Amino acid sequence: MRRPLRATGALLVAGALAALAPLAVAGSPALAQPPTEAGCPVFPADNPINQDISGAPVDPRSSRYIDAIGANGHLHASFSNTLRYGIPYTVVGPQQPKVPVRILYSRATSDPGPYPIPLEAPVQADPGGDRHVLVLQSGTCKLYELYAARRHGGGWEAGSGAVFDLRSNALRPDGWTSADAAGLPIFPLLARYQEARAGSIDHALRVTVERTQRGYIHPATHFSSSERNPNLPPMGLRLRLKASFDLSGYYGQALVVLRALKRYGLIVADEGGSWNIGGAPNPGWVDHDLQQLERVPGSAFEAVGTGRILHKGPTFHRHGRHRRPA
Repeated sequence: MRRPLRATGALLVAGALAALAPLAVAGSPALAQPPTEAGCPVFPADNPINQDISGAPVDPRSSRYIDAIGANGHLHASFSNTLRYGIPYTVVGPQQPKVPVRILYSRATSDPGPYPIPLEAPVQADPGGDRHVLVLQSGTCKLYELYAARRHGGGWEAGSGAVFDLRSNALRPDGWTSADAAGLPIFPLLARYQEARAGSIDHALRVTVERTQRGYIHPATHFSSSERNPNLPPMGLRLRLKASFDLSGYYGQALVVLRALKRYGLIVADEGGSWNIGGAPNPGWVDHDLQQLERVPGSAFEAVGTGRILHKGPTFHRHGRHRRPA
């Protein structure tokens, strides 16, 4: 769940998407091949989301960030073997018709429709969740994502929307949101069953934390807080499971996730319950297997340095993002 924001000042145009170079992290080699889905790369191999951070330096504020998130808290898999829990996604073909999308809250920092989203596309159904809708289009390798989505006539309405080219490292402009508070894509950061079944998740995973500061680190492009406390985590902060954390007592799907957290880590993507890991629901997930993650404490993590904190963005206000306009 994110806090609302409103854009002020001169508006950026969608055509000004910045093709920023991927971040280089010392000691962090790129994958030989990126993750794939529906014949598409899930961003290039050298994209920050796919970057091995096992050798990245520990952030000087690491212990303070971990304390703020909750050193005594524990991991939780926010996905399951049922569509009622997790963030689903849909794959469509290149001929999928586009339908209108009415953006309600974040018009200035959203990509306008139409989007190729089927009217029957599943909506995130978690109680109290953000009602995300994610669609990956094969052929074009474009990713379309909506926040607070509802079917509206012959199309959709949503609080915000974003389009990503999965063949590109381009970031959204600084200060722009997406379907997630941090301005990040959601689908590439989800734990996906097909990867776990293959035995390796080769990218960072999405995580929520209870409170964040007014700032973000690329590849995030947006903050959702007015807090100026430097000890709170910024959006886009990378969290790594410590190399010293003993995995010998873990097995199955949980072990695959934990190995990924040592190599690729978590990225702070939104505000919500701390240490909640995002994933796509699938009948293949084994819930009692994933429950092993709840034995992993927040103190087993460290924050790593992947870039400077940026503060460019709209003025914070406490109303509007979750409120339907009159």
